[in-house]
Amino acid sequence: MREMTLPKGLTSRALTMEDARAVYDVAAAQEKLDVGRVEIEPEDIVGDWSRPSWDVATHTIGVFDGERMVAYGEITGRDRGDAAVHPDYRRRGIGTAIAGWMQQTAKDLGGQGYGSPVPEGSAGDELLSKLGYRVRHTSWVLVLPEGKEIEHRDLPAGYEIREARPEEYHAVHDVKEDAFLEWSVRERETFEDFAAGTMGRPGFASWQLRVVTDPDGAVVGVAHLIMASGETAPEAYIDKLAVRRDHRHRGLAQALLVDSFARGREHGATRSALSTDSRTGALSLYEKVGMEVVDVWLNRAIGV
Repeated sequence: MREMTLPKGLTSRALTMEDARAVYDVAAAQEKLDVGRVEIEPEDIVGDWSRPSWDVATHTIGVFDGERMVAYGEITGRDRGDAAVHPDYRRRGIGTAIAGWMQQTAKDLGGQGYGSPVPEGSAGDELLSKLGYRVRHTSWVLVLPEGKEIEHRDLPAGYEIREARPEEYHAVHDVKEDAFLEWSVRERETFEDFAAGTMGRPGFASWQLRVVTDPDGAVVGVAHLIMASGETAPEAYIDKLAVRRDHRHRGLAQALLVDSFARGREHGATRSALSTDSRTGALSLYEKVGMEVVDVWLNRAIGV
């Protein structure tokens, strides 16, 4: 493990699955300060760390003050990752040390550089900017205001929205990956990694994976809905939304939005949300159906 230069009294080590809750605590504290609320959930970390292609010991670093974790970094792909420093330990050089570790680790894993998402204007944004990280793309978190409905959109004749069947999970993965790789420069995700982070995510229920099928019964659109506890009220969050290229411009994406948020409300959600970024060109679609931007994140990168 690459050594880091840390303030006196702090130590570092690779993490284990048992550290997932401590990682959540650090990330949540940082989110609370930077964006005013906590969006991450412990289940997000467990799902990501359970991917077969991912190794906790190789891809993570934790910084500790005694037994307390005060910062962490994780490489989630060859050229991307996440990091957080607890607000009580900022401005001590810890973030700079973690950024260096992550950049070198990404290189060791075969990447040409490294990028990380940070809230616009946050301490992390300012630090990476000073370290020479450019803005690779912009992401937005959007919510549907409480009580607002997305206008219903009828499906074309022969199309149907319903819960995905287990035998369709491979098709769901293919539709999602084909769509996402139109704008995302990365290796194709394996079905096993997809399954670990989706069906294998703690709390997953089969009704949360929605599909649109065409008149022949083929899966041509997908939505993965996560039920998040939220700080003030339960939230229905669309984690993945995709429509096969040859079936676009027929209202399928909007129909999936209506269906997903309606199913979320049926299961107790009072808030509906999703995120998109500047590579997709989908921001205007969500704004047109009444969703509002509440957070802006910048993916800052160096070397890529």
